[in-house]
Amino acid sequence: MRRGSAVKWLVAVLMAALVLPGAVEGASAQGGKKAPVSRKVSARKSTGKRSKGRAQQVRGQKAPAAERITEIQQALAKSGAYSGKPSGKWDAATVQAMKKFQEEQGLNPTGKMDARSLQKLGLGSEIAGLAAPIPTAGGPAGDAESSRNPY
Repeated sequence: MRRGSAVKWLVAVLMAALVLPGAVEGASAQGGKKAPVSRKVSARKSTGKRSKGRAQQVRGQKAPAAERITEIQQALAKSGAYSGKPSGKWDAATVQAMKKFQEEQGLNPTGKMDARSLQKLGLGSEIAGLAAPIPTAGGPAGDAESSRNPY
């Protein structure tokens, strides 16, 4: 059975279940006369295509900006892991330099930029990836209740 047919059938069954008990009760109250039953079911034709009105969800930034890569390459060069002129492109030389730096720092040498590697390069947050965020005292409401840790 096609999906559109199954949906129409299900809607018709549900409508009948909802409408018919009222019609039967109405018939006994009206001396045997049945109330009119509307059976019109409105449904769009299904073309099998997705709706054009809903946009695809975009998930985060795909790649860092060239300026950020240049900044990372400069930090890798300063540490002695990268040699050459910073290009702003995450190329094979940059991956190798990142692996070398990660290995020297006792990190997993993946060659990918992660929070711990950026911290060690001096480019990341000091607390990124270490623990859940802790609300500051005197939060938005400014009272003692908002400064408690919700975890």
